[in-house]
Amino acid sequence: MNIKYHIETAWKLCIGNIVSLIILTLVTAAVSIVSIGILAPVAFAGYTHSLFQLLKYNREPRTQDVFSQLRLFLPLFIFGLAVFIISIIGFTLFVIPGILFTLIIGYTCLYMIPIMVDRKLGLLDAIKKSISMVTSSHLSDHIVVFIIFAALITVGGSSFIGFLFLQPFATLFLLSVYENIK
Repeated sequence: MNIKYHIETAWKLCIGNIVSLIILTLVTAAVSIVSIGILAPVAFAGYTHSLFQLLKYNREPRTQDVFSQLRLFLPLFIFGLAVFIISIIGFTLFVIPGILFTLIIGYTCLYMIPIMVDRKLGLLDAIKKSISMVTSSHLSDHIVVFIIFAALITVGGSSFIGFLFLQPFATLFLLSVYENIK
């Protein structure tokens, strides 16, 4: 896997569409905050769909795309709630199980939302496919992709400006990798 190619692809798309990406990221964040996180997963799915359209068809992201994946609300809400509860239990009992569970879920479900958006699969089928993708071939490549993606999201989440620029970059990077391996 050519990681450099995926980083360059994400960078070129970000630079070429910076204004629309910032607006889309702001709208996604606003929807997530106003809904107290309830709509965050489905808003991120719509965000992913919009960036997928940019990557595949060079279509400029639109703010209404944030609401384009509302059909995924219930499965993503239930999944998010289950992950939240299990993570809280893991962190409450001992910190290490919570960290391990979070890392395992993050890695195995790395491509879950892109799969749900791209292939219109249900939650369980998307999880199975994501697990299959990250555990089959090129395991070390997927670990590197996960580390880069997690690092970008973590650094981006540390400041508002970082979030506005690194969230679209990280998502486009992940989508570029997904598009190459699917």
